[in-house]
Amino acid sequence: MARLSARKLFAFCLCASAFVFLLITLQVVEELGQFEKALHTRPLKDRDGLTQIQAFPESPVLTDDRVSPGFASGFPVIVWWSPLTGEPGRLGECGHNRCFFTINKSYHSHPSTQAFLFYGTDFSVESLPLPRKQHQHWALFHEESPKNNYKLFHKPVITLFNHTATFSHHSHLPLTTQHLESLHALTSHKFLLPLAQKNQLRHTLAPVVYVQSDCDPPSDRDVYVQELMKHIPVDSYGECLHNKDLPFHLRDSSAMDEESFYQILAQYKFILAFENAICDDYITEKLWRPLKLGVVPVYYGAPNVQIWLPSNRSAIVVDPKQSPKELALYLKSLDKNDQEYLTYLDWKMKREVSNQILFKELKERQWGVQDVTQENFIDVFECMVCNRVWENNNRQNEGLAPRVWQAEEHHLTCPPPKLFDFAVNPSNGSSLRHIWRASYDQSVREARALRRLVLRNRNFSATQFWREVFTD
Repeated sequence: MARLSARKLFAFCLCASAFVFLLITLQVVEELGQFEKALHTRPLKDRDGLTQIQAFPESPVLTDDRVSPGFASGFPVIVWWSPLTGEPGRLGECGHNRCFFTINKSYHSHPSTQAFLFYGTDFSVESLPLPRKQHQHWALFHEESPKNNYKLFHKPVITLFNHTATFSHHSHLPLTTQHLESLHALTSHKFLLPLAQKNQLRHTLAPVVYVQSDCDPPSDRDVYVQELMKHIPVDSYGECLHNKDLPFHLRDSSAMDEESFYQILAQYKFILAFENAICDDYITEKLWRPLKLGVVPVYYGAPNVQIWLPSNRSAIVVDPKQSPKELALYLKSLDKNDQEYLTYLDWKMKREVSNQILFKELKERQWGVQDVTQENFIDVFECMVCNRVWENNNRQNEGLAPRVWQAEEHHLTCPPPKLFDFAVNPSNGSSLRHIWRASYDQSVREARALRRLVLRNRNFSATQFWREVFTD
């Protein structure tokens, strides 16, 4: 009985200790929550003592919407209206200038806020920093496909912005080579296989490989490839037109940059490098990857791709007016003629990039790709805007008129998507294929409606926006 009582006492003490610990934990969590709430609602001057970042050393008195002449002693606030960076507040160093960057939208009306940054994919008409004051800059960062937000690709919307960083080489900060690390990566022989070995592998592999899991995009690439498959063997590892399996550990999309995946692709003679949209300068890893691996890309995408190729004969550029059968016959002829095939790899063998435009771009661009010794392009974009804000502040202090930056139509543009007229196998068809042209046409009306509403310079609701769209 004494042993039993001791066990009961021990169990009681254990439960009581756990209960007390739970109460203490809940109290601590509640206090932390109160502290967090107080931190986010506290005036900026009080928060500075906690963050060690003083965004506003001085609080100039403003008599109207213009920036105070004494503002240069403080830091301009630049708000990411799209929360791309996730940073609640950071004092950024941009050469001799500093700006306070934040995703906190409550800074919208702060007198020191001078610029708003937008990420194109997240650009929403339902939430814009309106009214827009005359001195406030709008800047757009958009490196992705037009299908993510078609309305940005029309003159009425793109020209609402002062500064741009897009895949177009015409933009203020061109990101055309965003998927290419360096000249060294392009000319490296790390994955290059001897042609004799590729010829030997042709006993088990097709001459052409295709890897896509984003099926039926605006470029209509899958329909072209499906027709091409009727005339030449193609190993398709992705979900689109799938006919061959990758090893299990490489089937996830996150494995597309694994060396073992590269080694599989490097065994082929040709890679179908088809973009999801057809726009000048919209060039992704689909082109650069085969060039880095020593495989000849069969490229369908940017109509001006020749501007960016490492040499005049480094890729087979698909002419959409050319039939897939004609392309297949050409690939078959190269597959059988080693000397002719190797002319597409001559630049790689010699490690020579003869295209001076590409050479100059990679040497002189202000940002790096997968390089910790260089700034990334988001930081460079932020500093471009910061420095331009400071330039106008300094001009104002000197009694000069502000400099005006303005995005132009060709900073982000793309023609309407077109469908190929080949017969489509119903089992492989997708309802997505037919939405892109309608989506594009609708986006033209959306762009005009959005511009009209923004120029009225007052807040509007989603209902008002759509009413404007459908009365266009």
